[in-house]
Amino acid sequence: MMRRLSAVAVLAAALVVSGCSAGGARDVSGDLATHDPALVQEDGVWYVYSTGNGTVSDGNVQIRSSRDGVDWRYRGEVWDDKPEWIGERLRGVDNLWAPELVEHDGTWYLYYSASVFGKNTSVIALATNVTLAPDDPDYEWVDQGVVMESDAGDDFNAIDAGIVEDAEGTPWMAFGSFWSGIRMVELEWPSGKRADDAEPLRLADRRTPPNAIEAPYIVEHDGDYFLFVSRDSCCQGVKSTYNVAVGRADAPQGPYLDRDGVPLLEDGGTPVLAGEGARIGPGGQFVFGDTLAVHYYDAELGGAFQLALLPITWDADGWPTVHW
Repeated sequence: MMRRLSAVAVLAAALVVSGCSAGGARDVSGDLATHDPALVQEDGVWYVYSTGNGTVSDGNVQIRSSRDGVDWRYRGEVWDDKPEWIGERLRGVDNLWAPELVEHDGTWYLYYSASVFGKNTSVIALATNVTLAPDDPDYEWVDQGVVMESDAGDDFNAIDAGIVEDAEGTPWMAFGSFWSGIRMVELEWPSGKRADDAEPLRLADRRTPPNAIEAPYIVEHDGDYFLFVSRDSCCQGVKSTYNVAVGRADAPQGPYLDRDGVPLLEDGGTPVLAGEGARIGPGGQFVFGDTLAVHYYDAELGGAFQLALLPITWDADGWPTVHW
């Protein structure tokens, strides 16, 4: 079974020690320059994997870690050079995007995206490892190749993987950015690859151009499944309008409805988090236990992107709420 590690109490205790408010964004420090964070924990150490920088180690996925979930330090990149097949398959790819980390039966699965910006010439690829600790002698990210791909002939964009298991333990991968919105395919263990070549399911759609919805992440809570998505404009510094919304379903495959009963396939979505004050355009979300990890653009740092960790609370109707 896939573990969505739920050591939330550990992080909560660290936050009390650090003096941050339990009701809002945590007082994190150190190296916070993360975009599209994936937050997990292994053996008491917290890790954030994030989108790479094309000027550093060939644009590979970046790694940061923290002993207490509060103070973060840079730990390098997944590889020094991208796998050769990426450049052969997708010319002009600068960096690797939007990692997703899950653990299944002692193996860590790292899904990541490679894409030509502004086009749907894209792949979601996979690497595996037996540990996240860079100092462990068994630490090595092994390239497993393509999981999903798209090109100009497809009506979807194969980036932004989000993995969830259903009640029977079957893994599903939500993905998508713009084009026809959020899609989903079935995976299989232990390969972590696509189970079949069926037409990808449809989960969410803004219905009007430019269909600004992406970065799906699905989490199970009390028997329901919640699809978190990022909407509107990312990656524009202080001009970004990114925000996070959610829908609920009784199965990972949907259908997802918002709090008012509007389908996410018909531009529904209950707001979860938007910019506030100097914190602009939050999105690229990842849910770990009852923690929402996002990046945002800090107006006090000239629009530089930063990591934020925010507690999720669940209201009497079973919906998630998040506050800065």
